[in-house]
Amino acid sequence: MPRRALSTAALSIAMATMAFAAGAAPSARAAPCRTSGSFAAWLATFEREATANGISARTIARAAPYLTYDQHIVNIDRGQRVFTQSFLQFSGRMAAAYRIRRGEALIKTYGAEFARIKRQYGVPAPVIVSFWALESDFGANMGKYRSLSAIASLAYDCRRADKFRPQLFDALRLIQRADLAPDEMIGSWAGEVGQTQMMPSEYYRYAVDYDGDGRRDLIHSVPDMLASTANYLAGLGWRRREPWLTEVRVPTNLPWQEADLTIELPRAKWAAYGVTLADGRPLPTDQLPASLLLPMGRFGPAFLVYKNFQVYLQWNNSLVYSTTAAYLATRIAGAAPLHPGAPPAGLSFSEVKELQRLLARAGYDVGTVDGFLGLKTRQAVKAMQLKYGLPADSYPTPALLARMRSARASAAGSLR
Repeated sequence: MPRRALSTAALSIAMATMAFAAGAAPSARAAPCRTSGSFAAWLATFEREATANGISARTIARAAPYLTYDQHIVNIDRGQRVFTQSFLQFSGRMAAAYRIRRGEALIKTYGAEFARIKRQYGVPAPVIVSFWALESDFGANMGKYRSLSAIASLAYDCRRADKFRPQLFDALRLIQRADLAPDEMIGSWAGEVGQTQMMPSEYYRYAVDYDGDGRRDLIHSVPDMLASTANYLAGLGWRRREPWLTEVRVPTNLPWQEADLTIELPRAKWAAYGVTLADGRPLPTDQLPASLLLPMGRFGPAFLVYKNFQVYLQWNNSLVYSTTAAYLATRIAGAAPLHPGAPPAGLSFSEVKELQRLLARAGYDVGTVDGFLGLKTRQAVKAMQLKYGLPADSYPTPALLARMRSARASAAGSLR
C-alpha cells in the first residue's frame, strides 16, 4: 500500500499506511468510529480488542496517558494541500545543495555501516541518505506530535479509521517489545516516528537492531535507522545492482504517448526513438526495461525510471515527492544538476480540481477529485490529449483546461 501522510523536514507526505503486519487479525467486533459514540467509549472497545489480540494489560496501561483525542490532528488530515507544488518547485527546495553535501559527508562517516548494509540488503547508500534528508533533515526534525495521540485520533475519526486502527495496534506492540517507550513516540502528525519517519507497522515489521544494543531504536541509533530503512526498501522490492532513475534528453518528435509509467520499453528502444543521456551521450542499447517520466510535460525535465522507481512510489505515492527523492539520490551519488527545460505554467489547486471534475464528467477515472495531480489524473489527461489530437505527455496545461471548459460549455448549450 502507499505510505505516508506527512514528513517532518518542513514537507508533507502523501497519505496511507502499511497493511497490518503483526499477523493477528482484528476481532469481528471491531471498535466503531466517531459516528458511533464518544472517544472514551471507542477507546474502551479498542483496548478490549487489543487485549484479545495479545497486547498486555501492562502495555495498555503504560500507553493510556497518551491515548488522547486531538482535534487538531484530524483537522490537519482533512486539510492536506501539499503537493500542489510542481516538481521543479519542490525539488528545487528539497534537493538543496546543503543536503547533497551533507549526504555525501554522512556516507563517508558511516562508510562501514553502509558497506555492510549494501552487502546484506542490496540498497545503495545514496538511496537511503536521500530519504534520511527528506524525511527529517538528517534527524534534525523528526516532528513534535505525540504519536499515540495522533494515531488514536485518526483511528477514531471515520475518514481513514481502517488504515490507522492497525497502526495503533502495532504502536502498542512496539511498546510491548521494548523498542520504544510511550513518551519517546514523538513524530509527525500522522504518527510516523524516527529519522526516516516510519509508521508503527513498518517499524514493527522492518526495524532491526544493527548496533547490537538489544533495541530497535530508529530515533537515536543511526545504524539501526540506516539498516531498518534498507530492510524496508528491500521488503518493498528493491532490486540489487539496478538503477532507479536517469536524467535523459528527449527529441521533439518523440511519440509522447509512450511517456507513461505503465509503459516499459528496453533502453535500446528508447535509444532508437532518439533519447540520449542528459549530456548528449548515447543511452546503453541494452534490454533493461525503463519508463519515460516527464514530470512537467514534454518541455520540462525528462527521466528514464526503472523497476526500482516503483519502490519510491510505494514509499510515497506522490509523484512529486517520489521523483524528488529519486533525483536527490542520484545527485548524492554524483549526478549533475538536472536540466529544467522550459515547461508551461501549471494549474493551480482549484484548477486541478476543476479539470478533474471535467474529466470525470467525460467518463475518465481520476480517482478522488482532490486537487492533486496524481497518477490517475495524469492517465486521464493523457487520454483527453489523445482525443483532442494533442501531444499526449500527460501534463495538464491552462490551454487544455480552457479547451475542456469550451467543450463543456458547447455541450451544455446544445442541450438548451
